[in-house]
Amino acid sequence: MIVVMKNGATDEQIRGVVDRVRELGLKPHVILGTERTVIAAIGDKRDEHRQSLESCPGVAEIIPILAPYKVASLEVRPERTVVRVGPLVLGNSHIGVIAGPCSVESEEQTLATARAVKASGAAALRGGAFKPRTSPYAFQGLKEDGLKILAAARAETGLPVVTEVITPADVEVVAAYADVLQIGARNMQNYRLLEEAGQAGKPVLLKRGPAASAEELLLAAEYILNTGNHDVILCERGIRTFETHTRFTLSLATVVWLHERTHLPVVVDPSHGTGHSVLVGRMAAAAVAAGADGLIVEVHPTPERALSDGFQSLTFEQFGELMALCRKIADALGRTIDPARQSACEPSLTQ
Repeated sequence: MIVVMKNGATDEQIRGVVDRVRELGLKPHVILGTERTVIAAIGDKRDEHRQSLESCPGVAEIIPILAPYKVASLEVRPERTVVRVGPLVLGNSHIGVIAGPCSVESEEQTLATARAVKASGAAALRGGAFKPRTSPYAFQGLKEDGLKILAAARAETGLPVVTEVITPADVEVVAAYADVLQIGARNMQNYRLLEEAGQAGKPVLLKRGPAASAEELLLAAEYILNTGNHDVILCERGIRTFETHTRFTLSLATVVWLHERTHLPVVVDPSHGTGHSVLVGRMAAAAVAAGADGLIVEVHPTPERALSDGFQSLTFEQFGELMALCRKIADALGRTIDPARQSACEPSLTQ
């Protein structure tokens, strides 16, 4: 249920409700709004405690949460969450672009890509140091050496690093280097990993699994939110269907559907969603038109030589063209895609 506090409720009253929620065996999540504070009380026996909470000083009303995903729901937080990591801003009118190679292959390759994507307007650098691959014989990543290369690229360019963590045991080392922890599609329902990543104190980018429903994505996000980490970014990256002309089927309707149900920012991955570089630019523009809060795009100096996913990676020139096209769409919708313009905007409420 949602405990809605009165306008002007004191800190002492808020703490009193939080303490009472805990006494009842429920888990409190405090959400500070611009007008009032609400406290989500999560637990299996929440309905029977409604009268007990209604009598607490400072409480305006108690509202049941109907959605199975509680903290992620717009019922709990009607204001959009904005995730900010350096120049990367995701949410409301801001469109953050994350770009870089599928895999970190060398310092030269990564630094060259970081410089190029920043010059074209990217706000963050992506790159895989730990690579879960379908075949055990495929390139598995440089691991911690790859993380060090990403950190060097951040030091030179100022771009925050977004990189994947694939096991709970790796969370600590990845969090020591990364600014945003990515949970890949294969791990969307690895609940132990979701909890460990949530407790790392870094924003988490959660990709939808290829066979997962949008509601299952929100329930997976709930595992991260339930740790107290509210900086969760959802990612639509395509699902498996009977179609064969693309690697996956990129469902842009999911962006709109999610925005109707959750306050969390939603980014789109047109690289994995299509699997073909020739399709990436226009699907990225379509994602912006659909209201996506960000993009995550694979870029490589020489895609034909890439150790992974070269067929869906853009050249530097192609990425520049993608950004120019997406900027036109964003401008037409009154949205911001340029990191410099984003940083100049008034701060928005974030958790």
